Amino acid sequence: MEGRAVTAPPSPAGNVDDPPLVAYKRVLQQVLALRPSGTRQRLAEAMGKNRSFVSQLTNPTNPTPVPAQHIELIFDICHFAPAEREAFLAAYRRAHPRRLRLPHEHHRARRISVEVPDLGDEERNRRLDAIVTEFAAKIAHLLHDI
Repeated sequence: MEGRAVTAPPSPAGNVDDPPLVAYKRVLQQVLALRPSGTRQRLAEAMGKNRSFVSQLTNPTNPTPVPAQHIELIFDICHFAPAEREAFLAAYRRAHPRRLRLPHEHHRARRISVEVPDLGDEERNRRLDAIVTEFAAKIAHLLHDI
């Protein structure tokens, strides 16, 4: 049969031989590829950066590291699954052994629930949830910088 070869989807861990920086960027790239359009833009806005900066962070061939202060924000906005999060953090720690200091390791956090209206549409409800989550993450990020 002619056509394209069928291959398995890439694993979150990437290639075992990848340098750690490439490995964690590949995890981020794969996670973002599975998220709705607009996620890169929301991520850029939450970080106070341009969308091109997010492209640099997700490009495994670009040496620009992901800033440690943005990792929790990335996890929140991109909705990393536990396995994706673990793969990313393991590679990040190998790439930058002294850099990673997650906010939850130094700042206590708590969860709250917010009641929002049901918009009657699953996609609209999902977007509202993402907006509220992103807003809370931005506020927390700003407060940690004060």
